[in-house]
Amino acid sequence: MADITALENKIGYSFRNKALLRTALTHSSFANEHLLGREQSNERLEFLGDSVLSLVVCDHLYRTFPASPEGELTVWRKNVVCREALTAYAQQIGLGEYLLLGRGEEKEGREKPKILEDAFEALVGAIYLDSGSFETVEDFLLPFVHAELDKTQANPLDYKTLLQQYVQQTPGEELHYELLSEEGPDNAKIFTVCVKINSNIFGQGAGNSKKEAEQNAAREALGRYLPK
Repeated sequence: MADITALENKIGYSFRNKALLRTALTHSSFANEHLLGREQSNERLEFLGDSVLSLVVCDHLYRTFPASPEGELTVWRKNVVCREALTAYAQQIGLGEYLLLGRGEEKEGREKPKILEDAFEALVGAIYLDSGSFETVEDFLLPFVHAELDKTQANPLDYKTLLQQYVQQTPGEELHYELLSEEGPDNAKIFTVCVKINSNIFGQGAGNSKKEAEQNAAREALGRYLPK
């Protein structure tokens, strides 16, 4: 395990309780091999850190984008706290080299996405407990979030594709769009569309074309379909 002082320098935070940081860096495989007990691994801190991370990100998005609907905020939140994003954050600070791993994980575990994701969440939980401050967590976390948001916002959101991707993660779910109405003259029609997952309506949208109406319906559906 590398010197944790170097890690503290990288993250810009010095722990009062160094044991808390060590716990955040202790994988369950190491705890098991050294008979420390599961409670001495980073699993509990990961549980806490997951919620702290989500709250900090949601609060930031809510305050930063006051005109954005729920579906849009939900997509952005998912993008900045997904496994790929958290793994990238962990890699940026070289978190893998500081982890305590069992022999079975030592060979490849330092770069495993799941291990890095969990360790990053545990680190967030440890910073929150040690500092007792959401503001301190924000100071550490938001630079990562800002960079990820910049990448996300560089490309217009394709709500239909995003919704399809999330629905496909659940076997047996079927997604389809249904035209509800066409109103107005031929040169200025307004189309209203609903999107159904299985037989349940999850969103409704209107637009000057069926494509626009479907995008708006998918945007609304994302806010309802994705888990909170």
